[in-house]
Amino acid sequence: MGVLTKRHEFVLFFEVENGNPNGDPDAGNMPRIDPETSVGLVTDVCLKRKVRNYVQMVQSDKSHFDIYVQENAVLNLVNEEAYKSLQLVPDKKNKKLPKETKDADAVVAYMCHRFFDIRAFGAVMTTEVNCGQVRGPVQLGFSKSVDPIVPQDITITRMAVTNERDADKERTMGRKHIVPYGLYRLEGYVSAPLAAKTGFTEEDLEIFWDALLNMFEHDHSAARGKMSSRKLVIFEHDTVHGNAPAYKLFDLIRVTPTAERTASGKPARSFQDYNISVDQSALPSGVTVHERT
Repeated sequence: MGVLTKRHEFVLFFEVENGNPNGDPDAGNMPRIDPETSVGLVTDVCLKRKVRNYVQMVQSDKSHFDIYVQENAVLNLVNEEAYKSLQLVPDKKNKKLPKETKDADAVVAYMCHRFFDIRAFGAVMTTEVNCGQVRGPVQLGFSKSVDPIVPQDITITRMAVTNERDADKERTMGRKHIVPYGLYRLEGYVSAPLAAKTGFTEEDLEIFWDALLNMFEHDHSAARGKMSSRKLVIFEHDTVHGNAPAYKLFDLIRVTPTAERTASGKPARSFQDYNISVDQSALPSGVTVHERT
């Protein structure tokens, strides 16, 4: 498959049940929240990490799907591999790219070709071993919960103790932060002109869609509870630069409570408490919508 030639926007709906989708270390790891509206938040960085982990797991046998930003990675050593492969010497003293334009371009191209997350999200690689800076075609916004959330602070107990001096205690106490239920909406963008610069291909895009739908399936933990991707809506333009503003496409998606939930007056506790629809009658010319679950 060749380099991506069409602009895309997308909306992903994912849910959390009795878990913490994205704790805030500045708030005791409580679920992130907009204090003025009580709308729950999940950062773009959080979801990019899950995409990276999924791609690394399912594409581990392909060298050009390596992941640049990963746990315990020493980026200077990784960057140095590009220079070694191209038989170049990095300028560690001045922390600059090679003086020759073709050599500098070759270093950046090596990093884009080898690492999926650089091709997709871009990267700032201006460390001691400078590999340049790349702006990626795939960008994510903050995810927001459809309804306000009410984080709960749950007390938990542990029968074992940590220190020998506490051996006589019956149990130790702890805290667990959860959202009873939240449906979150993520909006994102894929730029074809930027894809041409990083070499992001149609194959890469399909892998990215797959990662969005499956990134929670191997990320389960006691802290995150039950998290699942429930619906992915993709807007595909006919042209490189697009046929309509992104906001007009996002506005076509409506999320409303079901009649049963409205009648009961109870808060949402499952995906079935919502109706999600796309107003295809108002779809701009030159844009096609795809829905995946």
